Amino acid sequence: MSDLKNNINLQNLSGSALDTRGKVLRVFVSLGKLVLLLGLLYMFICSLDILSSAFQLVGGKAAGDIFQDNSVLSNPLAGLVIGVLVTLLVQSSSTSSSIVVSMVSSGLLTVQVAVPIIMGTNIGTSVTNTLVAMTQAGDRSTFRRAFAGATVHDFFNWLSVMVLLPLEVATGYLYVVTKLIIDSFKIQSGEAPDLLNVITDVLTKSIIELDESVINGIATGDPEARNRSLIKRWCQTFTNTVRLKHVSKHLFVDVNLPDLAVGLILLALSLLVLCSCLILIVKLLNSMLKGQVAAVIKKILNTDFPFPFGWVTGYIAILVGAGMTFIVQSSSVFTSAITPLVGIGVISIERAYPLSLGSNIGTTTTAILAAMASPGETLANALQIALVHFLFNISGIILWYPIPFTRIPIRLAKNLGNITASYRWFAAVYIICCFFLLPLFIFSLSLAGWQVLVGVGVPLIVMFIIIIVINVLQKWKPGCLPVVLRSWDFLPLWAYSLAPWDKVVGVITAKCCCCCKCCQVTVDNEAHTENESVENNKKSHTEVYDNPAMSAEKEVENEIKIELKILKMTQL
Repeated sequence: MSDLKNNINLQNLSGSALDTRGKVLRVFVSLGKLVLLLGLLYMFICSLDILSSAFQLVGGKAAGDIFQDNSVLSNPLAGLVIGVLVTLLVQSSSTSSSIVVSMVSSGLLTVQVAVPIIMGTNIGTSVTNTLVAMTQAGDRSTFRRAFAGATVHDFFNWLSVMVLLPLEVATGYLYVVTKLIIDSFKIQSGEAPDLLNVITDVLTKSIIELDESVINGIATGDPEARNRSLIKRWCQTFTNTVRLKHVSKHLFVDVNLPDLAVGLILLALSLLVLCSCLILIVKLLNSMLKGQVAAVIKKILNTDFPFPFGWVTGYIAILVGAGMTFIVQSSSVFTSAITPLVGIGVISIERAYPLSLGSNIGTTTTAILAAMASPGETLANALQIALVHFLFNISGIILWYPIPFTRIPIRLAKNLGNITASYRWFAAVYIICCFFLLPLFIFSLSLAGWQVLVGVGVPLIVMFIIIIVINVLQKWKPGCLPVVLRSWDFLPLWAYSLAPWDKVVGVITAKCCCCCKCCQVTVDNEAHTENESVENNKKSHTEVYDNPAMSAEKEVENEIKIELKILKMTQL
């Protein structure tokens, strides 16, 4: 604390004692950091775009093949899982939803069958910011906040699907409402605007340019599309007298490599650039957001309007998230950009939650404008699917935001953040299970038929609900339970605690690591330091999601202001 006081005193003295040259130098350094930050953000967004192209090259044709199996798509759960898996393959909900729109427009899918697939694309797109949070696993406190801020988006999407998918299967709610909207208005076709793409395409299209009509062709059953490459090659046109050659000017335009090899190369390079940019952005933000600047920014972003208009703040945050996502035309980019800000404590999870909800709406408005560019004969179906996506997110917001008690995703994300901060390996387990193993398991049951799906799925769901009810009663009403069920002590420790599994992971890691002794000492030191800080601070459950450095600096600044006031009052 004394060192922090001295640093702040030195900063205050240096700020007041700087000459003109020093002040000009400070301004130029600040401008240089801002320009560097904008450049890193530009590279970060471009790397996400190239990452999407790489995933399409690696798994794009497989995605088209998956969509072609109509017998599987007729099962709502299978359609949901296919939407998740295909969006994970191409890392772009706009690409997967455009495939769905093209299939509906061509008559291969009905709108009712496409509704669960659209729900699945909503889930699949939320994995990107969760992966971005993994890059901040170096510091426990930062990782706790970043992972919670990223997974609040995941929990919202999963909970919305758990409620709205059964409702849609039972009543056709989304289909009926969107059908009424389409029939009520005579909407003419238009064109989807290019906003941020105008800036980023200058770099991304010089590296790789894809022909997305190939994936759509495979999905719609075009036999010629299967033999075509996703990479745009030399394009020749003919006139009456002159043969003209138009060139797609990108690095891989004339490279004799298969799509898979190019995709893997771009995948490795884009991940390297993405992680590097993210690490540099976090370090640069930490250097820029110090002391009074951090306190002011944090106060502006996280302060509510005065009573009785405090409830308006969250809805304004939703509009901001929708507007920013509309500008960048990607919810993954926006949510991935705010994840490191949540990690360093500039944005609270309570504020990141409505921003993420707004990003879901923003990406659907872009899809609506894109659907409006469809031809007149297919406009109604294309626009209806886009409106289904929009109405699904609006319904989810109504379920999980207006009443504070219903903001369950925030509580779940904080609990998961605490778990992953203590057992960082569990973050990888969560991503693998939630986005890969669980969808594949449900998909396998769906392929086996309704009888197998109901016979296996219903008992598992009932058991899961019973466990949740017992946990809630153990915490709030233990007297309602039998003595045996008031705790899980009657079960083996590995069945209800991650501590034994953590030891297993530690042993495996120690055997795999060449410097296991050094790693073990580091882990022990981290655990010892964390235990000491917990014992000394004794903070509440919610305080771990505030930036402790900012809070400490703010307290010291307040003390210094009080001392200066006393000195002024005692001066003669």
